[in-house]
Amino acid sequence: MAAANKAPIIVKKIKKAAHGHHGGAWKVAYADFVTAMMAFFLLMWLINTTSPEQKRGIADFFAPASVSETTSGAGGLLAGQALAESGARQAQETQFKEGRANGGDLQGAPDPNDGTAEASEASLAAARAARENAEFERAEQSIRQAIQDMPDLAELSKHVLMEVTPEGLRIQLVDQEGRSMFEAGGAQLNSRARKLLAAVADVAADLPNRLSIAGHTDGSPPSARGATNWELSADRANAARRVIQAAGVPQDRIYQVAGKADSEPLFPDDPTLPGNRRISVTLLREAPVLPAGAAP
Repeated sequence: MAAANKAPIIVKKIKKAAHGHHGGAWKVAYADFVTAMMAFFLLMWLINTTSPEQKRGIADFFAPASVSETTSGAGGLLAGQALAESGARQAQETQFKEGRANGGDLQGAPDPNDGTAEASEASLAAARAARENAEFERAEQSIRQAIQDMPDLAELSKHVLMEVTPEGLRIQLVDQEGRSMFEAGGAQLNSRARKLLAAVADVAADLPNRLSIAGHTDGSPPSARGATNWELSADRANAARRVIQAAGVPQDRIYQVAGKADSEPLFPDDPTLPGNRRISVTLLREAPVLPAGAAP
C-alpha cells in the first residue's frame, strides 16, 4: 500500500536554444567612422600648417582657367561634336569628304576660312591672359608680404599701389606729404625708396616678364635752374632702373625707361599734390608667339 501511494517521479528536461551569430556589420560602420574622423583631423592639421601662398597655389592649380566655354569642340583632331550646324568636327568632316571626292589628301589642314583657327587663337589668348593674371596676383601678394616682413618698411606699404591692367601688373611707388622718395628737386633715391624697389625687384626677378619703368612728377616746376620736369622724371626713372638691375634683374629684361613729367597725374584735380610724384614699374604681359613665316 505504501508503495502504491507514492507519487510518480517526473523528470523534466529543458533544452535551451542556442544563440545565433549577431553579424559584424557594426564593425564595418565603426571602422568607416573612425577612418572619416582621422581624415577630417588630418585635413584640419594640413590647413593649419600650410601658408597662404601654398593655399593660393593649390587654388590656382584647380582653377579651370583654360576650360573652353564653347559647346562645339575646341578644334584640332579630337574636337567634339555639338548639336549645332557649325562646329570644329563638322568642318573637319566636310573637308574630309571633299578631299576624298577631289582625290586630295585625306588629312588636309582645316580651312582657314571656317572660323576654327580664329576661335582657337581666341581660346589660347584667354587662357594665356588668365594664367598671367594668376601670376600677377601671386607677385602682388609676394611683394606685400616682403614689405611686411621688413619692420622699417612696413609703415611704407601705403606708398605702394599695385593693380592689374591690360598692359600688365603696374607697381607704383608714390610720394606722400613729408615722405618723399627722392632728394628735394633731385633724382637721387633715398634709402627707403631703394629698399622698396629692391623688394619689388626680388619678386620680379623670379618672373619672365619684361619691365617698363616710368618716372612721374607733379605739376610744380623743378627747383634746378634750366631743368624741366621731363629731364627730372627721366633721371628718376633711370635711377630706379639702376637700383632694380643691382637687385638682380638682368639688363635684357628692361624693356623701356621713360620720363613722363606731369603728363599722367595720379590726381588730375590737383596736379601739385605729392602723390603725383611717383615711379611706376610695370611687369608687361608677354606678346603671343607668332607662327612660323608670319610677319612681325
